Amino acid sequence: MKIRRPRTLLGLVLLGLAFVTLPLLIAIGNAVIKLGQLATESEAVLGDSATATLQNEKLVSLLTSMERNARQYLQLQGVVASASELLNIYDGDQVSFEESLAALTSLPKDPDIAEQLRRLTSISKEVHWALRSGANNGSVASSGPNNPALDMVIERFRVMNGAARDVGQGMRRLIDSRLNELEENTRSAQHALAWQSAALIPGTLVLVVLFLLLVGRPMRQVDRAIRELGEGDFSRPITVSGPNDIETLGRQLEWLRHRLKESTDEKNKFLRHMSHELKTPLANIREGTELLLDGSVGELDHQQQEVTSILRDNGVKLQKLIENLLTFSAWQTQTASLELAEFELKPMVFGVLGQHRLPISNKKIKLNLKIAAIKVLADEGKLKLVLENLLSNAIKFTPSDGVIQVSAEMQGAELVIDVADNGPGVHPEDGERIFEAFYQGRRPQGGPVGGTGIGLSVVAECIQAHGGSVSIVRGVHPGAHFQVRLPLRRATDKRVLAVVNA
Repeated sequence: MKIRRPRTLLGLVLLGLAFVTLPLLIAIGNAVIKLGQLATESEAVLGDSATATLQNEKLVSLLTSMERNARQYLQLQGVVASASELLNIYDGDQVSFEESLAALTSLPKDPDIAEQLRRLTSISKEVHWALRSGANNGSVASSGPNNPALDMVIERFRVMNGAARDVGQGMRRLIDSRLNELEENTRSAQHALAWQSAALIPGTLVLVVLFLLLVGRPMRQVDRAIRELGEGDFSRPITVSGPNDIETLGRQLEWLRHRLKESTDEKNKFLRHMSHELKTPLANIREGTELLLDGSVGELDHQQQEVTSILRDNGVKLQKLIENLLTFSAWQTQTASLELAEFELKPMVFGVLGQHRLPISNKKIKLNLKIAAIKVLADEGKLKLVLENLLSNAIKFTPSDGVIQVSAEMQGAELVIDVADNGPGVHPEDGERIFEAFYQGRRPQGGPVGGTGIGLSVVAECIQAHGGSVSIVRGVHPGAHFQVRLPLRRATDKRVLAVVNA
């Protein structure tokens, strides 16, 4: 009969569980039976050993007491009136003696022990009958050296003591033999269980490997597909093989991949078109405000210059937002590339600060700068865009008369750039989400022109393209503190260039 392959993941899991646990259950059941048998046999041997030891000691003690009472009775009979009390005590010992013999007779024994027990029973009854019959007949034992009754009793008790010793020795030999047999049975059970365990290990491993192939492979395919969707990688088709329900899940994930890819393509297309459409009229507005400020169309009074300056500043901000949108769209469509070149870092940093001199001056922000003279091999335009976004973000959230700290130095083979302010900082619940596109965080936005929420996303994309990282540093400065780490040695790696130009 052919076993049908389970159609569902649950059926496959249950089948695998049954195959894996069935041999184990059989082995456990066999072990329980073996241990039960050994425990019962051990309990019986120990019980019989205790009974044999106790009853044999009792026999020896009773024989000593009975012999002493019998001798005294025969010597004092007819001389002392209380001699009959000794015979009564002997009667009680005789009853106890017969009970001990019965207890020993009920234990496992060999023929020799059985014969000795019969002799003890017979002789003890004979002596007891002789004592009782003599007392009933009123015969008086001779107190001289010749006393046939006393000699008979001494001889019978000598025989019984020997038989009792033989019984004790025989019982000890029998118990030792049974203990040796029990030990041998225990070793045999241990060997049998060890062989069963040894046989279970490869069998279980084979079943586990088979189960992993049947279940693990489709689950890894699903895990990889979900991870790629979560990371925004929609380039690879999703194919999942396995039980019917897992294959159905794979088809649903493939449908979801198509929908997400279409949505992402439409979003990027919209961003590109919108940015280009906004860039041309904005350039005209900026050109017009520059002409007004230069006095090319006539002198402006103070109020007119102030309004025109506001128009120009906000035009610059809008231009940066549009550039961020274009850069973000380029990274998302994988059309952006790095143009690596060597340049001095310090002039570039001061150039970026110069572009923001008006908002810095208007808010009376103090700058603490610590820029080392470093020659960098990187994409100057992208690194400049990173600094512009970090600095504009710091200016936006820094209060009037606040402080912004900018530093750049080498730490080993890495260029480390820190931009920190004394504003409200990054909300603890935002964490690394602020580097996600269009996420603006829980802090209120500042400035007359709101952000798009992609500035820090562009920063992360540019730095990651260089093989570096950007992170939030907490506990050093009161406000937001962003740290960029750029491994300069990796910038010359041709493999990095191949990846970012793919």
